[in-house]
Amino acid sequence: MDAVVKPLRKAPLCDAPCPTTSSRSACGGRLRARGEAAVRTLIAYAGDNPAREGVLETQRVVDAYEELYSGYRECRRGARPHLQRDRSLRRFRSVRDIVFNSQCEHHMMPFMGKAHIAYKRSSVVGLSKLARLVDVYARRLQTQERLTAQIATAIDEILNPRGVAS
Repeated sequence: MDAVVKPLRKAPLCDAPCPTTSSRSACGGRLRARGEAAVRTLIAYAGDNPAREGVLETQRVVDAYEELYSGYRECRRGARPHLQRDRSLRRFRSVRDIVFNSQCEHHMMPFMGKAHIAYKRSSVVGLSKLARLVDVYARRLQTQERLTAQIATAIDEILNPRGVAS
């Protein structure tokens, strides 16, 4: 029986709007203030007093979100810097058990997992670069399926391997 080979459904390398200003700029400052106001609204929605001393410092939540979703800022540089090529004599390259943490785009709740990547080389990158690539895409609101497709697309478009599995 012949194997069925399905073409890779390419996911966009970055489907997020790429801001031209940092979150600390004038435009980003207004957006940051809106974020802090949204946190206060969520605190009130949960049933607490947003003016209570323990929950006053809403900028900490916004700071945490900047770090948690830093993968969106990576789209300005793209995936290319994370896939700089190395030399190797092996025909296949794989890395297993790349631990990642992400947030479900539907529920904004955390999910975690392990990624496994293999590709038939035309060029090779260091294994740590593949782990960094997983981290970049995991630090966004995400689904497991889209995360997998984005990683495979980045490897396919940048390294142009003979095959990729993620």
